[in-house]
Amino acid sequence: MAKFGIGQPVRRVEDQRLVVGRGRYTDDINLPGQAYGVVVRSPHAHARIRSIDVSRARAAPGVLAVLTAEDLGEASIPCFIPITNRDGSRAPMPRHPVLCRDRVRYVGDKVAFVVAETKAQARDAAELVDIDWDVLEAVVDTASALEPGRPQVHAECPNNIAFDWQYGDPDKVAQAFAQAARVVRLELVNNRLVCNPMEPRAAVASWDPSEGKLTLYTCTQGGWAFRDVLAGHLGLPKEKVRVVTPDVGGGFGMKAMYYGEYTLCAVAARKLGRPVKWTAERSESFLSDSQGRDHVTLAELAFDANNHILAMRVDVIANMGAYYYFYAPYIPTGAALKVLPGVYDVKNLSYRVRAVFTNTVPVDAYRGAGRPESIYCIERLMDVAAAELGVDRIELRRKNFIRPDQMPFKTAAGEVYDSGEFARVMDKALARAEWESFPARRAAAQAQGKLRGIGLCYYIESTMGDPVEHASVRFTADDWVEVLVGTQSNGQGHETAYAQVLAERLGVPFERVRIVQGDTDLIPRGGGTGGSRSLTAEGVAICEAADRVIEKGKLAAAHLFEAAVADITFADGTFRVAGTDKAISVLELARQVRAMTNRPPGLEDGLNASARIELGAWTFPNGCHIAEVEVEPETGVVRIVRYTVVDDFGVVVNPLLVEGQVHGGVVQGIGQALYEQTVYDASGQLLTGSFMDYCLPRADNLPFFDFSTVEVRCRNNPLGVKGCGEAGSVGACAAVINALVDALSPFGVRHVDMPAVPEKIWRLTRARRAA
Repeated sequence: MAKFGIGQPVRRVEDQRLVVGRGRYTDDINLPGQAYGVVVRSPHAHARIRSIDVSRARAAPGVLAVLTAEDLGEASIPCFIPITNRDGSRAPMPRHPVLCRDRVRYVGDKVAFVVAETKAQARDAAELVDIDWDVLEAVVDTASALEPGRPQVHAECPNNIAFDWQYGDPDKVAQAFAQAARVVRLELVNNRLVCNPMEPRAAVASWDPSEGKLTLYTCTQGGWAFRDVLAGHLGLPKEKVRVVTPDVGGGFGMKAMYYGEYTLCAVAARKLGRPVKWTAERSESFLSDSQGRDHVTLAELAFDANNHILAMRVDVIANMGAYYYFYAPYIPTGAALKVLPGVYDVKNLSYRVRAVFTNTVPVDAYRGAGRPESIYCIERLMDVAAAELGVDRIELRRKNFIRPDQMPFKTAAGEVYDSGEFARVMDKALARAEWESFPARRAAAQAQGKLRGIGLCYYIESTMGDPVEHASVRFTADDWVEVLVGTQSNGQGHETAYAQVLAERLGVPFERVRIVQGDTDLIPRGGGTGGSRSLTAEGVAICEAADRVIEKGKLAAAHLFEAAVADITFADGTFRVAGTDKAISVLELARQVRAMTNRPPGLEDGLNASARIELGAWTFPNGCHIAEVEVEPETGVVRIVRYTVVDDFGVVVNPLLVEGQVHGGVVQGIGQALYEQTVYDASGQLLTGSFMDYCLPRADNLPFFDFSTVEVRCRNNPLGVKGCGEAGSVGACAAVINALVDALSPFGVRHVDMPAVPEKIWRLTRARRAA
């Protein structure tokens, strides 16, 4: 198994079908008799609905149904995260309707659903839905949304405050600040992002009247919560709803959310007795997919006379958009808190979050989900602190690192880091980035009229999600080994990594392993994909299921060879009777057990086995990013010329997959730092609602990345692995902005907010030159 086991750079097996066009995404699914749905969305960010007249739309050619809020009762999107305010009161949970009845709260809010024989007919009829609007003033700005007198998004949330949450003892932290030799303060913006996966959202719903059962095909990060929500909307038992997730073209947290379009397709399908399909256009995705980030932050660090961190104080205003989705309140609070002190021995911490509702697209998890925001905060603070304290930014970090001999270490945020050798990882990154020789490269750039800077970010993240996971191993009649998993690949390469884990543990041929996912009937429970949990949870569950196969195999081999179970050994996929030449492979044993007419007790289901695991603690991947940038002062264009990453992911199952995940995350972080800008005007219209105005990074914007790893085994799971899926996006923003500020240091620039678009940099350098 060495060629395909843990640690080997096995190429993705799923790519053999995906790259030749044999993938099956939701929009590829077309069922007999299928009709098509189009959503009627609000053109206004905030308005009362005086009336809705759908008579002309219903009379249009090909129209089968027009749904409004009257057809849906009180169906609404749930939020799973109740939250308590700092004063002990429970924060309100405003209703998030599937279809709006009397008020809309953002451009793109759903008002009606038109179903017709063709998509073109549905689109034409949607234009005929007559709505009498009473347009209201909107609030869109994060920082000012809570000011008195601003338009109110929800009546139950005065001053648009969704919640006011606090961690830590503010008085104790204030005392530490009062005793500090030096205090560093920084205001920063973590800009709003549109998620933009390659595959837009889509859904196909089919009703089976004979079984009274609804099947929904849609792109998810795990369909079990979707099944439960949809069952509630339809008034059906959970077992009467099946959610099937085919191939998914990117999720990034956005596809973990349940959206009203899925209920609309299901209600229409049951009403019409025929399948109904809806696929978002890209412009709809900009207006309706949950978005990410959008924080305004005031952060402070207190240092003693020896430049050790005494305390950290952070005050965040977090934009929730118009409503909550599943996890929204948790992202800026519990998720961000996990790594807010970073890799530093921060003695005291106070963290306050005031979340606000605005007339904008709802905000929830986006790759990293709170962790990138926190690492950007602490790592920008460390660079600003080094400048203001007059010390080297590397040495300031080194002085405050949590040391390996302090592990396990309980941070001021209450997390327990199990492992980490931060100085070792940083030193390797500095060497690979040739940090010491940077002044020569800066001088060469200056000779060409360019400004060159270098910046570092040391990140840590906490994987998270449901600590419970399941796996089943089944031996099929055609000699495949199927592994049923409770996660959902969105392009990460699960089919490859999970097969490697099973091949290593069970000794079965890698090429005979088939991963089964994405069907709530076949797999009744699962934790889904998110929070970089997949390998840390599912990998452990697969190992546990494999161990149970081995236990059953020993029982079967003992029966077959007429030996004692204690005399049966297992290694390299083969069961043997100790001290004899009697042996049988696990696949052959599975075949023989399957052929038995009278199976011994414990082998009623052959060698098939299932496992449920619950992790006691999560993992803390960490690493060092070093970016090197060049700035053209005359145009403001920033170009990344070198990028180095050294990561500690514990035991690496597949280096090729890991590097791909890091590359993708780094590019998304670079996109946030330099390119991606979500802009609303004062009336709540999204001005950056297409790729003409919303800039994503391209291949020619990026250098080749220098990527390597340092293995520090995780102590919190038997595989020793640490999650890697979001790590690139966690470290990239601060590395790039730190490098940019370093490049602009001749102009006395202390901070630049993201995104550092050319106009912003040009205006900044022009103003500093004029001064």
